[in-house]
Amino acid sequence: MIATLSLNDEKTKELLTEVMIDLIRTNRGVLHEIILEALEEVGLANAIIDGRHNEFVAEDEIFSILNGEDSEDKI
Repeated sequence: MIATLSLNDEKTKELLTEVMIDLIRTNRGVLHEIILEALEEVGLANAIIDGRHNEFVAEDEIFSILNGEDSEDKI
């Protein structure tokens, strides 16, 4: 015999709320990592969008900065 389960929208919302609260309480570190990762992704997306509106930088200039060279020496 197969048992059926009937849920209405209010009961479903209540159960999901309980599950979310339990996840937050028991897996706080995991939730922190998920939120941090999402914020980093948003920051990267915003940087990409900003970069599309600015001038491109030459690859040599980027490598000179990464290598600790003074970029004004090349001007």
